[in-house]
Amino acid sequence: MGVLGHAQHEPDAALAGWLPAVLLVFVLVVSYLLAVGRFTRRTLRGWPRARTAAFAGGAVLIALGVSPPVHALAAGDLRGHVLQHLLLGMYAPVALVLAAPMTLVLAALPATAARTATSVLRLRPVRVLTHPVSAGLMTVAGMYALYFTPLYGLSARDAVLAHAVHIHVLITGSVFVWSIAGPGPAPARPRMRLRVAVLVGVAGAHAYLAKLLYARADTSPPGAGLDPDQVRQAAQLMYYGGDVAELVVAIALFAGAARLRVPAGNRTG
Repeated sequence: MGVLGHAQHEPDAALAGWLPAVLLVFVLVVSYLLAVGRFTRRTLRGWPRARTAAFAGGAVLIALGVSPPVHALAAGDLRGHVLQHLLLGMYAPVALVLAAPMTLVLAALPATAARTATSVLRLRPVRVLTHPVSAGLMTVAGMYALYFTPLYGLSARDAVLAHAVHIHVLITGSVFVWSIAGPGPAPARPRMRLRVAVLVGVAGAHAYLAKLLYARADTSPPGAGLDPDQVRQAAQLMYYGGDVAELVVAIALFAGAARLRVPAGNRTG
């Protein structure tokens, strides 16, 4: 009876573990759809379905990043941790930014609130933090600090710190992607040439980090005591997985630039 009861409780526990991730997707997607409805009522224009799909995809990627299977993979295994980092810090931000949530929110807000939000976005500290160079430095510096200081080992033993790292990579990744390829106008957005240069520089820094981690597999991350072969495999995943995200950002950047050259009346999304 005891064994049977234990077997019955295991599926229940597994389902309960998925509950936060499912709720997260539900809240994010419903909030976005409500904003889409408000946008449609206020502007009498439809919102591109591709953007809605991108947001739903981003929400699912975040949920996968914090889901029980990925969390279990990341516990004490750098390969799982890198997968989690790719989901939360690179893939989800790309999808979320392509959904143009800021454009949607500003259009859906009442006029007074929209003007206030726009004024905040134009504040000098915000403009500095969301400049491509600043955003690129934040995301790169965070990665180097995570893998070449004791931070990774500390976060592996401290759940609060681990969650803080997850939030950090999601926010900095989103700000970086938005600064480079965010759809819609932005205050004082730099010229295309600078954004391309920053994207290339950040992609190079990510690739170099992965190669450095591979080369220093015997001692990195400091204090983690991981199997060098595991670290090398994680470095390879970081290298090739990061390339995919950066390629998508580059495509979005050039597609957005090409779209701006099309007369407004001829645009489809």
